[in-house]
Amino acid sequence: MGQLDGKVAIVTGGARGVAKGIATAFVKAGASVLIVDREEDLGRATEAELQGLGGDVAFLAVDLANREALPSIVTTAVYRFGKLDILVNAAQASHQLPLVDTTDEAMNLSFDTGFWPTFILMRAAHPHLVESRGCVINFGSGAAFDGLPTQASYAAAKEAIRAISKVAANEWGPQGVRVNIVCPFANSPGVQAWREYAPADYDAQIAKVSLRRIGDCEKDIGAAVTFLASDAAAYITGQTLMVDGGQTKAF
Repeated sequence: MGQLDGKVAIVTGGARGVAKGIATAFVKAGASVLIVDREEDLGRATEAELQGLGGDVAFLAVDLANREALPSIVTTAVYRFGKLDILVNAAQASHQLPLVDTTDEAMNLSFDTGFWPTFILMRAAHPHLVESRGCVINFGSGAAFDGLPTQASYAAAKEAIRAISKVAANEWGPQGVRVNIVCPFANSPGVQAWREYAPADYDAQIAKVSLRRIGDCEKDIGAAVTFLASDAAAYITGQTLMVDGGQTKAF
């Protein structure tokens, strides 16, 4: 028996990186998964790859910055799979700029691809999650905890996501719906590009990680999110889980 046998999940940004690792872990744990991403070719390739693992997987091409299209993600998942148990809001885009150089456009990018999709999808998914007594896993960041330079817009969006997640945990807990936050450090395409562009900065960051390695998108981050989505975490809500090898000591 898999940890997520019989459960249905939405994973945003699931065509690549951390979100793909989560979708892969979910499939291996027995879940049916709707992958959502704006890049159709990459999304179709990921869909085929996960179907090759024996998973019940579908792909939906949606630009998450298009707010009007977001409720269709939930209706598509319910129509395709019959219900919804798990919502994972993992997608995020941002520009790294010093605070004084952060434009309105840069701030809007972070909120339009991270905060607003998270909020709108949570709202749309709520009645279905109440019915299934399901859960939400949202994504924060150690960059926000530590106030990393050049991360103003990204950190702002991530902390806004954490704030509404905690509110939802309090409001939805009596209805049997759990809401948690994960802050990962993983070998995503963005981190790989950063390693190539600024190897000294990358090495310095790894040196701050207690376990002295970067996380694997599936085996480390995906495994942790699978746990939070499973019945084994039925008594955990409103929490921020740092899945970063000890890079950030949040509490």
